Amino acid sequence: MARMLRCDVAIIGAGTAGLAAERAARANGASTLLIDPYFNGTTCATVGCMPSKLLIAASHAAHAARSADHFGIRVPEIEIDGKAVMQRVRDERDRFARLTRESIADIPDRIRMRARAKFIAANSLELDDGRQIEARRVIIATGSRPFVPDQFSALGKCLLTNENIFDLEDLPARLAVIGSGPIGLELAQAMARLGVRVMLFDQNDRLGGIRCDKVHAALKEIIAADLTLKLGVELEASTTDDGARLSWSGASSGQAEFDHVLVATGRPPNLESLDLSAAGIALDDDGVPVHDRNTMQCGDSSIFLAGDVANDLPLLHEASQDGAIAGRNAVAFPASMQADRFPHFSITFTSPPVARIGQSEEDGVITGTADFGDQGRARVEGRNEGVLTLYAAAPDGKLIGADLCTPASEHLAHMLTWAIQQGQTASQLLERPFYHPTIEEGLKQALRTICAATPIDLPQDQDRGVPSGA
Repeated sequence: MARMLRCDVAIIGAGTAGLAAERAARANGASTLLIDPYFNGTTCATVGCMPSKLLIAASHAAHAARSADHFGIRVPEIEIDGKAVMQRVRDERDRFARLTRESIADIPDRIRMRARAKFIAANSLELDDGRQIEARRVIIATGSRPFVPDQFSALGKCLLTNENIFDLEDLPARLAVIGSGPIGLELAQAMARLGVRVMLFDQNDRLGGIRCDKVHAALKEIIAADLTLKLGVELEASTTDDGARLSWSGASSGQAEFDHVLVATGRPPNLESLDLSAAGIALDDDGVPVHDRNTMQCGDSSIFLAGDVANDLPLLHEASQDGAIAGRNAVAFPASMQADRFPHFSITFTSPPVARIGQSEEDGVITGTADFGDQGRARVEGRNEGVLTLYAAAPDGKLIGADLCTPASEHLAHMLTWAIQQGQTASQLLERPFYHPTIEEGLKQALRTICAATPIDLPQDQDRGVPSGA
């Protein structure tokens, strides 16, 4: 007879969302069981945020060395040691992953279940070691995995995803990147700046999910300066003796050979092994449980979602908030507490970074745009490129969104997201102090445009009328 375990809340998956959910449930007095087959650490630490930023940091160093001549500084020939670059990526990644595993190990042994789980009823789980769990509530936090379209699945050892690219011992000479979302853009540009010959392919003609045409045009020009773009194309792939051959057609046509092909075409949720049919919950057209994002509850059931498995905003800060909401509401069930969610906020760490916040002009709003091509501080630093567009609502110019591709846009994006979350207007932001000379001053042009389009008077900022480049 299978051994039966009982708890208030069972959490399937020990990534960022699952860990946050378990922590929240236990902090609110629930008995918990955390189920994961590996307990290897979070996606961010092992195959996502941190190793990618390590590779990007190396690319920044290479680009800075190449660009030093702009300032009258002569740097001898740049030599990139690909093996050393990748060794540092792995060493630091392994450190981040180890620290994450150590924090997981602090969770009491009785709570951690090293196993795979599937539903046998709405409140019952079966583990692959034969044990069963009867839980008053269940939180699904199983994360996501790379999606590899059929035409690339037979590429064998030259096929890369974000889950194995950081294990390369050396930088490739020729790399194809499929997909121009955040992962594709970041890694394509980083590899190109490290001396790899990169071609970036996408069947669509839009990069990075940017909504504003002006911001997108700036991003496209920046990316195209580092690598070859092939947008609006369909691909066929085959293997060669030492790599892969890609043929493309559509907006352009041709073929080329590569040492590796990085497929960055999205990360669908990990749901197949859960046997959701036994859970008795409704699924959407993608097979994801229908849930309320403000409670993370699936219908009126005692099952909750958290993190990338929810298939909406695959971002660490969202996963962490998902987990906290799901853990708290699982304990409160059948009561339900609505959470105030963050404004949508994502950053792609290209150079310059790309950020997308909140709503866009499709919602019929006022817009203000700032071009950083001649922005004072950006020009001083030799990185005067990019555009940002702010979106605001009439009649008072309350900020509701932004698209950015500018120097320091990861910092500007935080400021703007906080302002949006607080319901601030363009006028209120202009009344704040802007130190001179800073990148932040580049916001003023867009803010003033929004103010001029509303019935609210422009604030009497001290430097109104000063040239933007000053």
